Amino acid sequence: MLKILFTAALLLAAITVSAQLKPFEFEGTKRKYLLYLPASYAANPAQAFPVVFHFHGGGMTVAEQMLYTRMNDAADKHNFIVVYPSGIKQDWNVGFEMSHQHGTNDVGFVRALLDSLKQSYRIDDKAIFATGLSRGGFFCHRLAAEMPNDFAAIASIGGPLPDSVKFYHRTDKRISVLQVHGTADEVVKYDGKANAYASAPATYSYWLAHNGLAGQRESKKMLNANKKDSTSVTVQEVSDKGITVSLVTVENGGHTWPGSAPFNIGYPLGHTTADIDINEMMWSFFSKNRKR
Repeated sequence: MLKILFTAALLLAAITVSAQLKPFEFEGTKRKYLLYLPASYAANPAQAFPVVFHFHGGGMTVAEQMLYTRMNDAADKHNFIVVYPSGIKQDWNVGFEMSHQHGTNDVGFVRALLDSLKQSYRIDDKAIFATGLSRGGFFCHRLAAEMPNDFAAIASIGGPLPDSVKFYHRTDKRISVLQVHGTADEVVKYDGKANAYASAPATYSYWLAHNGLAGQRESKKMLNANKKDSTSVTVQEVSDKGITVSLVTVENGGHTWPGSAPFNIGYPLGHTTADIDINEMMWSFFSKNRKR
């Protein structure tokens, strides 16, 4: 779905990173992931750290996802671990364009990987989160539905609720959800796609209803910090008893990571908003929605 062609300028501008590429075998298949530990991890040997699983877009590598989103900067600033799992053929089983039940067992892979990480690293069980772009964002919704006992919250960028997740959602366990989407996204439509995925507003409504927040008081604010980038942002949110559901709508925004370096080489990705830094907004959301 999404293949980003990085220019030399983007690579040169990328921050210096020291992530480790690690092998991981699951169900007889050799898989891999990138692991980034913040500088504070070694300096605080008695501390347990939050962890963010960061899922790449379709066709992207874990290195591209890491460099493009610059999540490691936020990890160093806010003291959390980042895990960048790699999908088979750079894809995730999100229930369309692949069988939900009979396609790649990516949920099982994440379960096994999380169990392994807990044995090797100091992880705060109450602060395990997931985020992703495009196919990776769709997959976060699947994890929210199938692993709510493990994940406290998800943040999906450009990947609303897949139809199959609604069909197979069997638990009433609550989980916080942040959905971010551009209205001018031509890759994954803001208004949804029949027999594939819901619109961004319908995704918001679904999680409000699932979490028992429908009809409760909603906060709403508009952001337009950069008047020159042709975008603006609306944030809708309902929160109660440690659970929050938010919809961040980027007017005229494309299929991009808000606050990242804007580029549009080789694919019609559209505008990148400079009105928000989604890494900062996301971490604020995660921090207030830890498990209790």
